[in-house]
Amino acid sequence: MTELVENIRYTADIVCVRGGEVLLIERGWPPHQGALALPGGHVDPGETSRAAAARELAEETGITVHPDDLTLVGVWDTPDRDPRGRYVTAAYLVTVPETTTAHAGDDATAVRWASLNAPGPLAFDHGQILTAALAHQSTPHQ
Repeated sequence: MTELVENIRYTADIVCVRGGEVLLIERGWPPHQGALALPGGHVDPGETSRAAAARELAEETGITVHPDDLTLVGVWDTPDRDPRGRYVTAAYLVTVPETTTAHAGDDATAVRWASLNAPGPLAFDHGQILTAALAHQSTPHQ
């Protein structure tokens, strides 16, 4: 019997909301180079996904948030969600003040605030993540 070994990569994505807008980056690298996506990236060794989401937000957009301010939206683990291989992501939601500004850095070639209701096409399954985050945001939590 042959055993199949699959390398799984662990990432974190963040839905950053300001008023009625969501922060998106323009990807600087393949896959989906030039496409809009949520900020995010790999979880480093010894790092939690929550800490990685806050770090990636700062690196890609210049926005600093405390990891404790992030709310877990869910985990996305569909085997074909990323053309590079098996990527599992933990997605988080954070709301920032309406005066918050962002600038592109690290893997992002540009940043933009897009309408929450009509952000346009997003890379990977980030449209699904955004939809889940919006549902999570409107649901009362106890």
